[in-house]
Amino acid sequence: MIIIGEKINGSIPVVAEAIAKRDEAFIKARAKQQAEAGANYIDCCASVSGPGEVDALKWLIDCIQDVTDLPICLDSPSPEALLAAYPFCKRPGIINSVSMEGDKIDQIFPAIADSKWQVVCLLSGKEGIPKTAADRLKVFDQIMAKAKEYGIRPERLHIDPLVEMLCTSENGIETNTTVIRTIREQYPQIHITAAVSNISFNLPARKYLNLGFVVLAMNAGLDSGILDPTNRDMMGLIYAAEALLGEDDYCMEYIGAYREGLFGTAKA
Repeated sequence: MIIIGEKINGSIPVVAEAIAKRDEAFIKARAKQQAEAGANYIDCCASVSGPGEVDALKWLIDCIQDVTDLPICLDSPSPEALLAAYPFCKRPGIINSVSMEGDKIDQIFPAIADSKWQVVCLLSGKEGIPKTAADRLKVFDQIMAKAKEYGIRPERLHIDPLVEMLCTSENGIETNTTVIRTIREQYPQIHITAAVSNISFNLPARKYLNLGFVVLAMNAGLDSGILDPTNRDMMGLIYAAEALLGEDDYCMEYIGAYREGLFGTAKA
């Protein structure tokens, strides 16, 4: 499971305040905590609109890179901001994100085609988020055609089936699991990701829904997630699910992570 740490995002009020005040200590502490908790990438999202976004992203990137060598998942709805900011990263990471809405994919794909950068691809089309699994899979086919056009191999893609609020869903997570399972069968080497906490918006005791979703999504083929790596219950569940799904020979990863203190009772 590829863990993309979600805690440096300007949509979180305390992070937005830190960005506005340029509080380096706060951002660096969050980056370091996520790295030590077992993240593979650090998501970096300024959530600043307009011309100030690139400056904010550069500042965040510098803060993160001062305390960890983990690659960055550069997160913005603006292709212009992404293209301006990604050269500030010391090593290739993940661009978050493209879709088939507008011309974003035709700006990002050619820019990263000859690099080692990976990219999150949202299954939203020209008319927004499709309602059915079949229509999301049509968008997936369009994205794969674009990837082939620009010479981007499947293993560089993180397909996001678009997890929506459970409380507004008509079929639970059936749409998501159908999409995940179908893509996994077609492309064994591709990555499939999700913003895990989206599932529980506007519901009480959200952690139980988040944990349950991760198990079911991993069973369908999810192998990447944007989540809080400092949540020890979540990390333990992920290692346990990998072992139960036969993806951890002799439970060595599970045992190693436990010994490293990534889950279980926190050591004093």
